[in-house]
Amino acid sequence: MKNSPEITVRISEDLLRKLIYVAESEGRSLNNQILMLSRNSVAYFERAKGKIPAEKLANIDISDYFA
Repeated sequence: MKNSPEITVRISEDLLRKLIYVAESEGRSLNNQILMLSRNSVAYFERAKGKIPAEKLANIDISDYFA
């Protein structure tokens, strides 16, 4: 994904190893595993609480996440 934002996440070594293990077991890269988990989390949130309005998303400043 060209010009995609990058983020830094602090994570324990144990959890990192477990995420890598799960990702490799499912044939994904760590990045794709984290993206899949993130998409699932948003989908669950929207099923439970309703779709996130586009106007609320438009008001979120993401400029700090672009290199």
